[in-house]
Amino acid sequence: MQIPVRKMTGTKRIALVAHDNKKSELIEWAVYNKKALSKHQLFGTGTTGSLVETALGQPVSKFLSGPLGGDQQIGSRIAEGKLDVLIFFWDPMEAQPHDPDIKALLRLAVTWNIPFACDRATADFMLTSPLMFADYEVIIPDYTQYTRRLDKPDNSNLSPKQ
Repeated sequence: MQIPVRKMTGTKRIALVAHDNKKSELIEWAVYNKKALSKHQLFGTGTTGSLVETALGQPVSKFLSGPLGGDQQIGSRIAEGKLDVLIFFWDPMEAQPHDPDIKALLRLAVTWNIPFACDRATADFMLTSPLMFADYEVIIPDYTQYTRRLDKPDNSNLSPKQ
């Protein structure tokens, strides 16, 4: 059986997201890593994308603001194989009104086996990895059992018609 893979090139498509209280930290991190980030294609949600673009002087493809659907837009691109890396500086100390969207975004990153960082230390480790600048084959998890389950409804729990 052949293992399904998705090929990433040496130029990664990186999504950058940050909660309001983490935007300055993400910008500081991006400026510190400006040279490395310049070798990649950047994407971002609303304000974060604009701030990164201004700080780096590098184009950033922008989605809607996170609470307005930007997190879902990024999740969709991950599911479609159109984003390679997610860097999301999230604020663990403040409740977010769009928390279900955030959880869905993180779930999609894991579902499709893409690297993601939720804090500066992890982002530093990722960005300094030689794999960030090399071609890489992502192993796509096998969801055959799951999709088969959804294709064939299980009627075993239904009582017989009387």
